[in-house]
Amino acid sequence: MLKKTLLTAVIAMTMSACVTSPTGRSQFIFMPDNQVNQMGLQAFDSMKSKNPLSKNQRYSQFAQCVAYSLTREVGGQWEVVVFEDDTLNAFALPGNKIGVHSGLINLVDNQDQLAAVIGHEIGHVLSRHSNERLSQETAVSTGLSMVQAVAQPQTALGQTALGLLGVGAQYGVILPYSRIHETEADTIGLDLMAKAGFDPRQSINLWLKMDKAAQGGQPIEFMSTHPSHASRIDNLNQHMNQALQLQQQAWNMGKQPRCAK
Repeated sequence: MLKKTLLTAVIAMTMSACVTSPTGRSQFIFMPDNQVNQMGLQAFDSMKSKNPLSKNQRYSQFAQCVAYSLTREVGGQWEVVVFEDDTLNAFALPGNKIGVHSGLINLVDNQDQLAAVIGHEIGHVLSRHSNERLSQETAVSTGLSMVQAVAQPQTALGQTALGLLGVGAQYGVILPYSRIHETEADTIGLDLMAKAGFDPRQSINLWLKMDKAAQGGQPIEFMSTHPSHASRIDNLNQHMNQALQLQQQAWNMGKQPRCAK
């Protein structure tokens, strides 16, 4: 009886964790957002205490100008910090925290290319990707995926649960989901930069520069788990016409960022 009651409770909790991302993709999320946000705040504070911050005011002003132009489109209070780090990287954490490495600022040619990266990272936050990953991995460790797979194996969530079992937990679902998240963040970031008035076409130039830098042997932490450059650019091109329309609408509303590197 206790086992049946526990099974029912777990199934109910798991079913309530089915949500939809901003692009319409089905997600499995059950971690409280405030808890995930607190984790993001703690991680950001730790990074600031352990890693050197850039003393280049021009870099900080540039990154903040670009980031704040983007975050005005989504609302909330965001903190933006430039770290003194030569790697080509940027990130955004739950709790509205944005970090940019000085190496990335050195790489980009203009505000639009930096907006492509920061917009992508904000896309991860808007899509609650951190919560989704935590929820998936928590489900694996607690056995929730096993219960859901047995209970409703034909549902999308049930299929995800099946993939999380055994070897699938390492190769079948969780790692590929990272690539799904990256593609989703690309799409959201492209629209976001366009809505803020940045030129979305520069996102293509940015990834071409990243590709060239990678071939030159530069460390690119940002690209470590991302889709191939070709598939990323193809996805961006598929959404470019819509993004250009959003940019024109932004310009008609007077949104024309002027962030000088």
